[in-house]
Order: sequence, then structure tokens, then C-alpha cells
Amino acid sequence: MELKDYLRIFHKSWILILACTLFGIAAAAGAAIATTPKYIANTQLYVSVQASAGAVTGDLVQGTSFARQAVTSYVDVVNSAIVLDEVITELNLDATAAQLASTITSTSPLNTVLIDVSVTNSDPELAAQIANSVGQNFSKIVVDRLEKPDGDAASPVKIETIQPAIVPTAPASPNVPLNIALGLLVGLAVGIGLAVLRSVLDTRIHSLHDIELVTDSPMLGGITNDPGASLRPLVVHTDPKNPRAEAFRSLRTNLQFVNIEGGPRSFVVTSSVPGEGKSTTTANLAIALAETGARVALIDGDLRLPRVAEYMGIEGGVGLTDVLIGRAELADVLQKWGKNKLFVLPSGRVPPNPSELLGSAAMARMLGALTEEFDVVLIDAPPLLLVTDAAVLSKLCGGAIMVVASGRTKRNELTSAVKALERAGSRLVGMVITMLPTRGPDSYGYGQYSYGTIHEEEKATTEAAAPAGRGLRKARRRTA
Repeated sequence: MELKDYLRIFHKSWILILACTLFGIAAAAGAAIATTPKYIANTQLYVSVQASAGAVTGDLVQGTSFARQAVTSYVDVVNSAIVLDEVITELNLDATAAQLASTITSTSPLNTVLIDVSVTNSDPELAAQIANSVGQNFSKIVVDRLEKPDGDAASPVKIETIQPAIVPTAPASPNVPLNIALGLLVGLAVGIGLAVLRSVLDTRIHSLHDIELVTDSPMLGGITNDPGASLRPLVVHTDPKNPRAEAFRSLRTNLQFVNIEGGPRSFVVTSSVPGEGKSTTTANLAIALAETGARVALIDGDLRLPRVAEYMGIEGGVGLTDVLIGRAELADVLQKWGKNKLFVLPSGRVPPNPSELLGSAAMARMLGALTEEFDVVLIDAPPLLLVTDAAVLSKLCGGAIMVVASGRTKRNELTSAVKALERAGSRLVGMVITMLPTRGPDSYGYGQYSYGTIHEEEKATTEAAAPAGRGLRKARRRTA
């Protein structure tokens, strides 16, 4: 993935990342509050070997070397039971030597005769008392017992406290600022990881980039999501100034450039799976095309679950199936809709063999007659992954328009649908993405399709295109 892909992921999942970050901070702060503060008291001891009154320099050096060697053993003596039992008795502590040893740390800096003793306790005063008691009792035991020569001679080893322990004023742990900083970093890392993982595992189509991974067909338009679309499916007719209506007009304009090499201006509108908005897209596109003065034929080619008659508010009992089996004439079942030159051919009764009817010679003849009479013919067809109807129809038309629902259609579904058209030898004219969110990263890049008002120059071009097409066909018929 490129940097822009990560930025899109972060933009899309910023709430998740922020929530994880805040949770990390809250968890770190909660752990700091719940943790009992620990205080550390430190004391430092100095070990030396006393030389005799007439000692020479060599004796002094030898004594210092002995002290350095002895310190390495004395460090372990600090935590021994012989010392800690005396500390427990002196301070009247309710603990064993082993328990007390776990709170005491003794070290010696390299090549020195110093011993550092650290005591950790939840009571700062008790920590200082234990540290000082350990130093005093350790000195007494080493000098008077462990290093005491036989007889009345004094011990050559001398241990002095050079830095007595003082009562600590601030706890050593928990380190609240550090814990919160770590919680922030961990929460942020977890949030980013979850956002990237969710993006990788999410195979749904969300943006133009997702479609480009499947096909290089052009993007014809993007339609924003409207929760109330089922209540007013014909938004171009009922609410012409709605941004969604402008999106369909932009789709209309872009559609004029997909067949510049000539050929029939008939298109099958289909999708991968049901529920992607192909029927409402087809109906609104037909109305938008008719607004320019073009003669438009809208055919309900979904002979399994027809919706066009319901959306357009017309009688659908007699229609396409009756024409194909010869029970009715095309001119008798075409119904004019609205004040413009839009004619609707409903599906008629649902037949037992839709694919055979749609791929028949009668269907080819009917489409030939319609493309001669009308500027644009739009056919609402069933989804490609359920039945072969759309693939069969697309071979008889100038191409297929694929409708993809943002956040609903999966990449593997779109891939299979595109391959189905390729196997049928059909031409995929372009893609229309529906149900786009009005905000967020998935809405970016489609503003030219769905937001704002069409420029006057674009309107003039749109309105001039259809009459020119009609005049050209009329001239061809007169020549023939």
C-alpha cells in the first residue's frame, strides 16, 4: 500500500484509533491509581582494611586490594538471614528474612570498595529505617563476627556508613507521566494496527481505488446514499435540486462520451448482487436523459423481480414478455411517462424461461427497432451473479453499465461479475458507484459526480447532444 492508502485508512478509522488511544491512556492512568506507591531509600557503605602503624606503601595497596575482593562477597551478605534477622528484631517487623530480602537490593560499583543498599517499601519512613538498620547490622556482623580474628585482636576490616538513608519524599513507582505516555503509545499502536487489519480484511468496495483493483473500466458517476431513497426513488423527478438528482445528471453527461465511435445507444444496467440500486439508477438516468429533449426508452428487463413499473407508477401487467411472444405489438405496450419524451416498457408477466426470451431473435429485433426510433435505450437487467440474463442482453446492446454499492459489494463479487461479462463477449461501458457516504474518505473523489450544480456550459452541451444525434439518424434513414 502507498502512503495515501494509509492516510485514507487513518482518516476512515480515526474514531477507532482515537478510542484505542484514549483507552490506553485511561488504562495506564487507572493502573497507576490502583498501584500502591513504592518508596526507595538508599544508603551507602565504605569498606576498608586497617593497616598497622608501621605499614609501608605496599601494605596499604595490599589492604585496598583485599577490600575490593571482599566487597564482592559482602554484597551477598547484606541480604543474608544473619543480617536481616537482626534488622527484624531491632525494628520489630512482621516479616521473615526471605520476605525482607525481596525488598532489599545491594550492589557494588566496579573496582570500588563501596556498597549501595536500596530498600523498597510502601512506607517511606519504614524504608529509610530498614536501610539504616541494614547498614548498621551488616557492619556489626562483618566486623565483630565474620572478620574478627581469634583472641582479643581487633578486626582489620572497617565498614562505615558514608551516606545514611533519608526519608524519600516522592514514590519511585508508579511513574504516572511515564505510564500515561506508554499507555498513549500502546493505545495508538493498537488502534493503528486494528485499523490496518480491518482495512485488509474488509473486501467490500468503498472507493474508486477498490474498483481499479478489479477493472480498468471508467467511472461514470457516483450517487450518494439516501436513507429515504425507497420512499422517493425517482429523485430526479420529485426533487430536481437535490444533490442526488445532480449526480444522476452528471452520470447522464458522462454517458454521452462512452460511445464516441458510434454503434447502438442501448445499454444494459446491471449489478453483481441484488440491493445495489440498479433499478433506481436506471429509472433516474432515463428521466435525466429525457430532460435534455432526447427520446429515451426504458425497458424493464428484469423478468424475475421487476421493479420499474412500481417505481414509475405505471401498469405493468402487459409489457416486454407479451411483445416477445407475439401477444402484443411494441407500439401498444410502450407507455409515455411524464412531459418529456420518455417511454417505458414494463416487464409484463413473469415467464418461466426469462433467459431464453431475453436471448431470442425477437428480443434482438425489438431492440433494433427501439434503437432506430429512440436516442437512448436503457434496460434494467437482473444481477449478473444470480442469473445469465444481463450477460445475454449485453450482447444485443452497445454495452453494459455496472452498478456497485459502496460498503456493500465485495471485490470478489465484482470480479466475478466482470468476468461473466467478459465470457459473454460483452463490453463493460463503465461503473456507477451508489450509496456513497456524504462524509469521510470514501466520499472524496466523487464530488464531480454528485455535488453542486451542473455548469451552464455542461447543460448546453448535454442539451445539444441529443438533437444532433436524432438529426444524424434521420438523415441516415432518408439516405437509405
